Amino acid sequence: MKILFICTHNRCRSILAEAIANHFGEGLIEAASAGSEPASSVHPMTIKALKAKGIPVAGLHSKSWDDMEDFEADFVITVCDNAAAEKCPLWFGMSLRAHWGLEDPSLAEGSENEKLAAFNQTIEILTFRIKSLLEIIKGNPGRTDILKTLELLGSAV
Repeated sequence: MKILFICTHNRCRSILAEAIANHFGEGLIEAASAGSEPASSVHPMTIKALKAKGIPVAGLHSKSWDDMEDFEADFVITVCDNAAAEKCPLWFGMSLRAHWGLEDPSLAEGSENEKLAAFNQTIEILTFRIKSLLEIIKGNPGRTDILKTLELLGSAV
């Protein structure tokens, strides 16, 4: 299953989701990420937090969704934060879409440890959702059942 994670700047949440899905996906999930208005680089705390969890970071970089036209995702998951009135990109491809609203950890304030804690919380949420999705995928469900699962996981913390 191919999943494209989208966020506006593709520097934190979507990058985290891509790395976590590829790390835990057991070859059943191939993930990529992109942004509608990509940043010039991945947020340094994204890389630091992933490395601390033992999740590979090689090849992670901020990219435009225009660069992903040939990826042919089965599912597109947006990870922006509607609760904070964040503008969420709208994907017009043929993929089925779901939304996993997540607070932007790069907006966390405080000490270095407090900021890292915000990234770790996002990693924990994404890891739970992706591992839960993986268990469902192993049962070989249809696309609509997977979409329902994605939507339900979007509200899971």
